[in-house]
Amino acid sequence: MKIIEAEGYQEMSRKAAEILAAQVIAKPDCVLGLATGSTPVGAYQQLIRWCREGILDFSHVKTVNLDEYKGLKPDNDQSYRYFMNQNLFSGINIRLENTHVPDGAEEDSGKACRDYDRVIEEAGGVDLQLLGIGHDGHIGFNEPSEYFSKGTSCVTLAERTIEANKRFFSSADEVPRRAYTMGIGSIMKAEKILIVVSGEDKAEITAKAFGGPVTPEVPASILQFHPDVTLVADKAALSKWKESGR
Repeated sequence: MKIIEAEGYQEMSRKAAEILAAQVIAKPDCVLGLATGSTPVGAYQQLIRWCREGILDFSHVKTVNLDEYKGLKPDNDQSYRYFMNQNLFSGINIRLENTHVPDGAEEDSGKACRDYDRVIEEAGGVDLQLLGIGHDGHIGFNEPSEYFSKGTSCVTLAERTIEANKRFFSSADEVPRRAYTMGIGSIMKAEKILIVVSGEDKAEITAKAFGGPVTPEVPASILQFHPDVTLVADKAALSKWKESGR
């Protein structure tokens, strides 16, 4: 695992954007695995700027997102499809038909999961997967468990995840309790993985995930076994990892 330390969120965002941009330049028809949440927004804003300046061309890029809330339609302003359209896709020259997010409106969980696994397979697999990490170590919506999931699955969200996401809704009661998520097995098949982490509140889980034992109780810890992972984190997020002597 390659560790890149940034001074703060802005530097972390730019360094992450540089890695994503390098992938697009090296392989213009690459498949990017993307993530939602507040952490990658800064990197997405930088990619938009470079695209508008003519530095980046996304016209042949395909994307697959990690997850989506079950029960939310794409036009719902809290859906992850809506988030991606607003925070990245509308600002770059990507073809919307080349962007993929699990179908949260599909009530048949088995069908939704099979369909999304097929989408990833038909895209040719992921060249570079962008990840964040939850306070409990989840990646995508793969919550702490007794085992590592393989393909796309429908999961019940942990209360801590619901609590963390309620800021995007009017109340915690409005946060969907279930979601479709790319499985750990699918994430691990990516050629390269880029994980971004920011803030002191993520310091403990960063140290546990990347300095502790590999266990499904800390889903992100499986990334220790991937052959090409880059962690870009600010000083605050790395503070306890560094204290552990890693």
